[in-house]
Amino acid sequence: MNIDDTTRTELEAAAFRRLLDHLRARTDVQNIDMMNLAGFCRNCLSNWFEDAAKAKGVAVTRDEARSMVYGMPYEEWKAKHQSGASDEQKAKFAQSHKH
Repeated sequence: MNIDDTTRTELEAAAFRRLLDHLRARTDVQNIDMMNLAGFCRNCLSNWFEDAAKAKGVAVTRDEARSMVYGMPYEEWKAKHQSGASDEQKAKFAQSHKH
């Protein structure tokens, strides 16, 4: 692939925005399921965004980063869309995150 850096960054940003739109629409997919299947979740994305901002000297709080990923304040998203994790989900998470 022969793409200049600016175009590559624009394409990556567009793909990221599309991922966020997809995750915002798929409120049925719980973060623990994402962690169990893919090893990352919406919170991970917001943490990575916050880390990238800080690396560039941009002041972004954890709450701001989460609102950007979730499309609303995190506490509001949790109240509307997050269900409790089942014993099976918790066991799978514990197994997949042993270090």
